Amino acid sequence: MLSFWKLCVAGVAATLVSLGAMPAQAQTRVQGSGATFPAPLYAKWIETYNAAHADTKVDYQAIGSGGGIKGITFRTVAFAGSDAPMTADQEKAAPAKILHLPMVAGPEVMIYNLPELTEKLKLDGATIADIYLGKIKKWNDAKIAALNPGIALPSKPVVVVHRADGSGTTFIFTNYLSKVSKEWSEKVGNATAVEWPLGLGGPGNKGVASAVQSTVGAIGYVEFAFASKEKIPYATQINKDGKAVNASIEGVVASIAASVKEFPEDLKVGITDAPGADSYPICGFTYLLVYEDLSYLKDKDLATKLVDYIKWCVTDGQETAKDLGYAKLPKEAQEKVLAKLKTIKFDGEALLK
Repeated sequence: MLSFWKLCVAGVAATLVSLGAMPAQAQTRVQGSGATFPAPLYAKWIETYNAAHADTKVDYQAIGSGGGIKGITFRTVAFAGSDAPMTADQEKAAPAKILHLPMVAGPEVMIYNLPELTEKLKLDGATIADIYLGKIKKWNDAKIAALNPGIALPSKPVVVVHRADGSGTTFIFTNYLSKVSKEWSEKVGNATAVEWPLGLGGPGNKGVASAVQSTVGAIGYVEFAFASKEKIPYATQINKDGKAVNASIEGVVASIAASVKEFPEDLKVGITDAPGADSYPICGFTYLLVYEDLSYLKDKDLATKLVDYIKWCVTDGQETAKDLGYAKLPKEAQEKVLAKLKTIKFDGEALLK
């Protein structure tokens, strides 16, 4: 009996040695963080890319554009997401040149909690600015009523909700308000984080949505893809031409066409409050931020896989964009991003031929 158990133990040991001798496929982790605006699309991209590349694990934490800019500046991540281009001061604070690579464009929507409304609310930029400045305090205010004839608006207080974190979503929103309201531009301005005149702050899109959904009379701003997925009511916008438009990919494409005649060398462009009957007014590009010289990573394999992932996003990944509520890059922008990728080097050698 004893020799039988010895044989069993020996067999198990031999099996374990055999398994241990089998080479495990090494997996390179490519870590990114930042903007929540493109998070639904980035999650899909990463799922698809990782499934097709067993030797690579791309990961992205949606912590807000401000967090992404900090991460890339201090090099705690290999790439960052931001809906706001870095400011001149932020670029100076970085230890080396950072490229801004637009990935897609998308709309933002104004979500609200007014259970008694049976018709979709309409809003324009000037009215939204007055709401966020605290000048409009009730939902049946004359300015809101004028945009919604025939709708019985409740005499309820307006509860303003905004992002509490540094956010590219806030950058796009305040960029829009700065264009449509001189008072907003002078008193509050345009940035990823501003001094809000009033309101409740929520972290990320989920935080804003949660505050709005739990507070009757609340209004807030989130990306279209998030609101659509969560089935949260959102307003129709009156655009620069005075036309009522719903958030759509087509509306973003129209805004790009009306705003961008040619993409600049740094690829930083704004498309809010664009002219044109079909243009959707609250929208913007989202960027991946990556160093032009990746030698600091001290791992050529990691640097190569990072560039390959970004190339995939700009090419194959674009076909997924529309399904998730984003507008893919125009051909000109796509070509310019691919050209930028060819400038990325590791120890003086270009990683994309």
